Amino acid sequence: MAKINLETIAKELNLSIATISKALNDSFEISFETKKRVLEKAKQLNYQANPLAIALRNKRTYTIAIVFPEMDNNFFSLAIKGIESIAYPMGYHILIYPTNESFKREKATLELLHNGRVDGVMISLSSQTKETTHIDKLIKHNLPVVLFDRVSQKLQAPKVVTDDYKSAYLATKHLIEVGCKEIAYLSFSEHLNIDKQRLKGYRDALFDKKMTYDPKLIVKCGNYEKENKMIIKNLLIQNIPDGILASVEELILPCIENCNELNIKIPNDIKLIGYSNSPIARFLNPSLSTIVQPAFEMGQKAASILIQLIDKKYKGSVSETIVFPSEIHIRESTQPSECIKFV
Repeated sequence: MAKINLETIAKELNLSIATISKALNDSFEISFETKKRVLEKAKQLNYQANPLAIALRNKRTYTIAIVFPEMDNNFFSLAIKGIESIAYPMGYHILIYPTNESFKREKATLELLHNGRVDGVMISLSSQTKETTHIDKLIKHNLPVVLFDRVSQKLQAPKVVTDDYKSAYLATKHLIEVGCKEIAYLSFSEHLNIDKQRLKGYRDALFDKKMTYDPKLIVKCGNYEKENKMIIKNLLIQNIPDGILASVEELILPCIENCNELNIKIPNDIKLIGYSNSPIARFLNPSLSTIVQPAFEMGQKAASILIQLIDKKYKGSVSETIVFPSEIHIRESTQPSECIKFV
């Protein structure tokens, strides 16, 4: 069976291919009567539009990419759901590219996206990312870019973040107020602004509460679970803190595992709080105090901005930073039980 295309419909109706194309695209140049004839004939011949050809003509793919550090992370899972809730109703498809915290993989992925396969990119940096020329190259090639959560202030692109400084400050202040004297901070990346801001909030809370800052309690962790478990175990054996602030979700489980193995009781011997969007936190024994980021809403905002950039309708600054407040959910791991909302 011969393939039905615009030329076929044009011959059947004795019209030009240009007229058929405009009619199918509901152009104001074509009369209602002609549009009706074309649509009826297209339906009769079972004409199927070629989406790739349409994309090439319109110079649009209606596809956006999400480049992010981890699949197995509740924050990013929720953020992607937020992105999808905005993108899909507007006709966009999503391509997801986890980098597994690898700078090389992040860079290779963005180089791949130079070829026009997507209309825009949302990026959250890997823990290994020290420089951002690979992202700047995308921006200079006029591909719309929005950064979220883990961002670089050097880049001239909109950014969607949480108040990392304030959340870490208030979490550390809470640990001090429930009696902690030796509070450890578990860092995940000395390169990223997100970790720097959380560390600064931790340090400033100690200073404001007239607590001694001990560099030995700043613990640099890595990207591997076994390595992190050993690093945290050494901390607990050599210099037992009475409080821990975990800067990312992945550092909480090795804390709990080590405490169980070393017979260190939470919260009697040590109090634990960390950044986590895991719904399991409240069901742990003891239940876990957490700093909860509005991941879904952040994803929605990032997607909304990106689509506005694609449509050339974005009214904000190219370097605008949108800051969302987080919440502290205080549970048994730090006691007492209450919820503090950041304002």
